[in-house]
Amino acid sequence: MSTTVSVRLDDATINDLDMMAKAADRSRAWLMSQAISQYVEHEAWQVKAIKKALKKMDQGEARWAGHDEVTEWLASWGEENEGKGPQCR
Repeated sequence: MSTTVSVRLDDATINDLDMMAKAADRSRAWLMSQAISQYVEHEAWQVKAIKKALKKMDQGEARWAGHDEVTEWLASWGEENEGKGPQCR
């Protein structure tokens, strides 16, 4: 089953979409459907992974490093004295 929805897009996006549809020999609707499906699949995976990690953390089973430690480490990337990754606890 499918449901028709509408979406408002700017002219530049519509032009790009039309060029892609022509090049792929597909309809504009098919391309939009594929793009939305891929986006939803990716976001659902990310939400599931976050929920799993939070559950492990709540149960005391997760290993993690603090925000400040990670931020300090990332700031050192590319520097002469690049730090080692923080220890997870």
